[in-house]
Amino acid sequence: MQNSLFLKEPSVNILEEPIKNSNLSSQLIYGEKFKVIGKKNNYFKIKSSYDKYSGFIKKIDSYKKFNPTHKVGILKARIYLGNKKEKSKKFLPFTSKIQILKRDQNFIMYKKDKWLRSKDIFPIQKKNSDFVKIFKSFLNCKYKWGGKTFEGIDCSALLQIFYKFNNNFFPRDTIDQVKLKKGVGYKKKFKKGDIIFWKGHVAICINTNDLIHAYGPKKRVIIMPIKKTIKLIKETAKLDVKKVTRI
Repeated sequence: MQNSLFLKEPSVNILEEPIKNSNLSSQLIYGEKFKVIGKKNNYFKIKSSYDKYSGFIKKIDSYKKFNPTHKVGILKARIYLGNKKEKSKKFLPFTSKIQILKRDQNFIMYKKDKWLRSKDIFPIQKKNSDFVKIFKSFLNCKYKWGGKTFEGIDCSALLQIFYKFNNNFFPRDTIDQVKLKKGVGYKKKFKKGDIIFWKGHVAICINTNDLIHAYGPKKRVIIMPIKKTIKLIKETAKLDVKKVTRI
C-alpha cells in the first residue's frame, strides 16, 4: 500500500477520522502526490508527499504514473470540455499540477476531453515572489478549517500555498510553521513580508499598516489594520503575538 499515487480530481477532503461526519483535516489538490498507508471502515488512510499530512479519504481517483510539466497559476482555472471547448462549472485550484497532452490554439488538454486556457498555467519550475498578489487573489474566499482552495481556506494554508507554488516545503499547521521560521522579535513597526503568529493563527503583513489572513470570526480572507487586529485578537481570543518572522 506504499506506492505513490497522484490525485486525478480537482481536490479531495482529508478527514481526521474514517467516519462520515469527521472534521476536515486538510485537502489534496489535483496532481498532488500521496501514498496510501492503510485502510479502515472503507476509508483509505493517506499521507501527502509534500507536507507529510495524513488522514482519511473515502475514494481515490488517481494516476499511478504522472509526470507534471505545468501548474495552475491563478486562483481557479476553468475546465473546458470536448473539442468545442464548452465551459464547465468546474475549476482546477491554484497550485494544481498538470501534464500537457495536447495544444489547440489558446487551450491545452490536461486530461482526455478536458481543457484549460494556456494563460492560466505556468511551467512547473516557475516561481512568483509577489506574495502580496498571491495572497490577495484569495481575498474574500470563505474561511474553511482544513481548506486549501478558492472554495475555502484556513490561515495556515494561505501562508503554505505561497511556498508550495514556489516549489518549497512549508508545514501545514501553524504549530509547525512557527518552529520553522526564525523570529525577528516583536516590534511596534511592521514591514511588508512580516509574518505574525499567534497560538493557532497566522497573518501576513502586506504593507506597513495592513495584514491579510483567513480569519475565522470574519468567515473569509480579509485585509485588516495590523495594530487593530493585534488588539482585537488580544481582546476576543485572549492571545498575544507569539512570534514575528519574515516571508
